[in-house]
Amino acid sequence: MIEITSTNSFLNLKNELSELKTNSSFLSYDFHSALETSGSVGEKSGWIPFPIVAKSEGKVVGFMPIYLKEHSYGEYVFDWSWAEAFQKSGLNYYPKMISAIPFSPITGRRIIADNNDIKRMMVKALEKILVDHKISSCHILFPNRQDASLFNDMGWLQREGVQFRWENKGYDNFEQFLTNLSHNKRKKIKQERKKINNLNIEVTIKQGNLILDEDIEFFYACYCNTYMLHNSSPYLTKEFFYQLNKNMSGKLVFIFAEKEGRRIASALNIISEQSLYGRYWGSLEYVPSLHFELCYYAGQEFCIQNNLKYFEGGAQGEHKLARGFDAFKTYSNHFIANSEFKAAIESFLSKEKKYMDIYSNELEERSPYKGK
Repeated sequence: MIEITSTNSFLNLKNELSELKTNSSFLSYDFHSALETSGSVGEKSGWIPFPIVAKSEGKVVGFMPIYLKEHSYGEYVFDWSWAEAFQKSGLNYYPKMISAIPFSPITGRRIIADNNDIKRMMVKALEKILVDHKISSCHILFPNRQDASLFNDMGWLQREGVQFRWENKGYDNFEQFLTNLSHNKRKKIKQERKKINNLNIEVTIKQGNLILDEDIEFFYACYCNTYMLHNSSPYLTKEFFYQLNKNMSGKLVFIFAEKEGRRIASALNIISEQSLYGRYWGSLEYVPSLHFELCYYAGQEFCIQNNLKYFEGGAQGEHKLARGFDAFKTYSNHFIANSEFKAAIESFLSKEKKYMDIYSNELEERSPYKGK
């Protein structure tokens, strides 16, 4: 007998998530509890926790990271036009539900369960919650291919996107990676790194118990400055990063740039399984090519030195192609309760997919590697 329940807080699930052993930093209790206790998610931010858990004879056998949303900020899969269409028709699009890693366009599992039968039961239970509470829709953001296929098979609409990922192909060092690139791309990277070196900018990396409060304070100042330059407010509170460092310091990789004895920029990466994820960056002084050094090249070198397979440098950005990243498909799945809107959105997604297929092929042709 499988019992499927929901709760209004990830803080209620410490034992349950420990039992599941998700292996993913972004599905861990430490990550989601840091978001919640720091006030980065909650009613005030419009991200209301609503995780779903499946149990069998008291043992946890399934989990879904679900949030109830009052807006579409911080998702990286854009549905503002859908919300506007609902509103023009006199219907409420919000609140909606999503399964996602808040503020993070990271592909991974969205249903953690022992087998597909339990996964399907959890999806059916989720659909019942949506219908019973008259919620307009639910959106599964950045599921891996297996979960995306399961939702698609169960009648959920599927949307495709593109992101960029660097693969460590067993390189011994950064120079060996460069030899695999086309001449022009290799030359460009060397020029960009030389600019930073000529300015006597020192790049340092800190992990684990080497990370100090002053490191977090400086990073957060850089992080906030990035948002200020774009006339917006940061999603995450300073306390969130303190909580991460307290409970997950071994997974955090801070990269700092120092010029003439003072720090001028920083980036934060998170290790999860065999990948490094570039999450946040900021600078207090503009220096050409510094973003590429801290957000791409230093991360690539770190992966090589630490035998990590992949490096994802964040959302979007075709300029990543010139820095050794390859394009890969991302997915999202969508349950739309209103049948008329479901049909309209399905038609839109069908047309969008044709464009995305053409775009993906174009990106493949622009691969930075020799022989491609």
